[in-house]
Amino acid sequence: MGSIELFGKPLTPKSYEVLRRVGSIIEFPTFYEHMTGYENLRIHCEYMGFYQHGSVDKALEMLDLAEAAKTPVRNYSLGMKERLGIARAILCKPELLILDEPTNGLDPAGMKQIRELLRMLSAEQGTTIVVSSHILPEIESIADTIGIIHRGRVKKEIGLKEIEEMSLAYIELTVENPERAAYVLADKLGLANFKVIDDGFIRIYDEGVTTEEIVKAFASNEVAVTSLGRKAETLEDYFLKLTAGR
Repeated sequence: MGSIELFGKPLTPKSYEVLRRVGSIIEFPTFYEHMTGYENLRIHCEYMGFYQHGSVDKALEMLDLAEAAKTPVRNYSLGMKERLGIARAILCKPELLILDEPTNGLDPAGMKQIRELLRMLSAEQGTTIVVSSHILPEIESIADTIGIIHRGRVKKEIGLKEIEEMSLAYIELTVENPERAAYVLADKLGLANFKVIDDGFIRIYDEGVTTEEIVKAFASNEVAVTSLGRKAETLEDYFLKLTAGR
């Protein structure tokens, strides 16, 4: 078995003072359904021993739940419950915030709101935030450091800037005759750093060639291009490469 250390102290079933400094949310947060959103947050303050006037109202307002404060939670939508869970997690101003799928059930506007909230908590309150999610574009938009877990083990821990610096920019195109296209790239343009993928996809990693040169060479050699554009590797590409997902 392993061990957990928080704030320089080992975590035990009786680490009450340490856990008061932590806020958390699971993927599907649970509440007292017959109670209102406000009442659920008030009772959370009680068992956390946190008493600060106006804190519940402020948390509800930050998550756009002020108008639903007196509504029983059983009448909340999935997205509203998710926001209430986040309000509860940040209510007691934790030093460490642990969030599991925090944008579950939220629409694009709600996801954007949560991103901005997390950035504010980190920048203005100095909160350390750990987010677990399979929605990699969301993680890519907010995280500083990435930990990739594969089959229950941490495969890699790396800064997002390091991934961006390693990211390969490339030209991706689709052609009707990939064999002839490969011949043109190698023989006519003298390129060596390209890859032919299934279904006529080709990725060109050579930096010294432009899309205009490629189109012109293909047109001169009767290679039909159906799509073409410049791209860069994403966090999802990096994850799949690291975990041998493809």
